[in-house]
Amino acid sequence: MLTREEVKHIAHLARIGLEEEEIEKYQKDLSSVLDFFEALKAVDTDAVEGIGHITGRIAKARSDAETGASLEERERILKNIPEKKGGSVMVRSILNV
Repeated sequence: MLTREEVKHIAHLARIGLEEEEIEKYQKDLSSVLDFFEALKAVDTDAVEGIGHITGRIAKARSDAETGASLEERERILKNIPEKKGGSVMVRSILNV
C-alpha cells in the first residue's frame, strides 16, 4: 500500500490539494489501481500483435493552406471578430510564458 507521504507527493505532482481526511481514501484507491497494473504485468502478451489505433484508421491531417475565400466572405467573417490587427485575428494568450 502507498504511504501517506507517497500520496501527498503524487497529489503535489498532480497539483491536487488534499485534505488530511482524504489521504487514507486515496491510499487505498491508488494502491488498488497500482495493484491492478501489477496483475496485468503477469499476463502473457507475446502472441498479441500491437495496434496503433483500435479502429485501424489512419489519421489524416489536412494541409495548412489558404482556402481562397472571396474578399466578400473574408470581410463578412472579419466583421464579427472583436479584435483584429492588420487583417489577422487577435486572440488572448493561453500560456503565461
